[in-house]
Amino acid sequence: MRTLYFDCSMGAAGDMLTAALLELLPDPAGFVDRLNALGIPGVEFRAEPSTKCGIRGTHMTVTVHGVEEDDHLHHHHEADRDAPHPSAAPTPSPEGEGFGSAHELHHHHEHHHHDHHHTGLHGIEHLVRDHLALPEEVKADVLAVYGLLAEAESKVHGVPVEEIHFHEVGSLDAVADVTAVCLLMRELAPARVLASPVHVGCGQVRCAHGLMPVPAPATAELLRGVPIYGGAIQGELCTPTGAALLKYYVNSFGPMPALRTEAVGYGMGKKDFPAANCVRALLGETEDGSAGGRTMRAPTEEVLELRCNLDDMSAEDLAFAAQRLLEAGALDVWTQAIGMKKGRPGIMLCVLCKPEQQEDLTALLFRHTTTLGVRSCACRRGVLDRRVETVETEYGPVRRKIASGWGVTKKKYEYEDLAKIAAERGVSLETVREWLK
Repeated sequence: MRTLYFDCSMGAAGDMLTAALLELLPDPAGFVDRLNALGIPGVEFRAEPSTKCGIRGTHMTVTVHGVEEDDHLHHHHEADRDAPHPSAAPTPSPEGEGFGSAHELHHHHEHHHHDHHHTGLHGIEHLVRDHLALPEEVKADVLAVYGLLAEAESKVHGVPVEEIHFHEVGSLDAVADVTAVCLLMRELAPARVLASPVHVGCGQVRCAHGLMPVPAPATAELLRGVPIYGGAIQGELCTPTGAALLKYYVNSFGPMPALRTEAVGYGMGKKDFPAANCVRALLGETEDGSAGGRTMRAPTEEVLELRCNLDDMSAEDLAFAAQRLLEAGALDVWTQAIGMKKGRPGIMLCVLCKPEQQEDLTALLFRHTTTLGVRSCACRRGVLDRRVETVETEYGPVRRKIASGWGVTKKKYEYEDLAKIAAERGVSLETVREWLK
């Protein structure tokens, strides 16, 4: 199985992930040319050789109208980060509502380091969807990463996602970092992405409203459920952008598996530390679950099953509760018919979730159902590695789910895409599946 492994023993940042992935390509220079042709206003990418502690790698420099961001910005260690500011309105641009012009961003970056441009998630979406020459699936990846950032900031600062206005995380150099990583991941197309536990550094980081502990609150929120650790190195080693990209792409965190390595990339940070300041990316092949005709051990994970018994709720109310649980991130929600005391027929509502979701989902069960108690049961489940690819067909783009491991590979087209084609063409779903064979 084609596997990508990130060594995050010195944390992660957007520019470091970009540079590490870039070194895995056969034509890095050609890819940088493609990045510069994307149309991010005023942005230029430069891949430059860099050596840290005797290790040679690549440092990715991003300039906005010829100006490189200083060390205090988010894509270098020891970030000086503003918090989201719900009252700050996005600056309209001549090209559309919600995202300031590159000139405005450049003007803000040249002044005091607390005076950053503010833009909301809507502005990011406008720029990405309407102005960047990217495949649709990459645009979706970029916006999904920003969605994770917005959700983390929303939780940390106690304001709705739609009121979150990014500072440097929403500036053009950060858009460049996220876009570059998303495009590189599509280019490399690993079937599985793994990473080491993440070194976050220690000490404090200076933000707009004072000193905050490392990892900064938004980074800590993004890394919930991810194994992290500190150490003797003072400073912020994992930035919010780096954390969001890892959260979005990495299937699991742990030791590197047996890997037949094809390529190794070193993405260098700008600052010098006693240890080599880099993210290392290794691309190669791992066993897919079968060898020599026998089944090998495949990935398993810890999950929780939450359960409650109900005999006084309508079907409509149960459906509403199930939908809220799924929207909150439950892995699965289902019901089971049961018999209860006094001979009453009832329903057992079951929720499958990750251990770190237990508190939030239990609270939702109490809020949206009539139960007076919720049981929990720890489980281990064997899982197939899953990914989604977009297939270009004569009927339009169709998403296809691919799951592999435990000696099997399964492929299935996305129902919504099949249904859309069937409705447009006036044919059955089975006919569309035959067309796509």
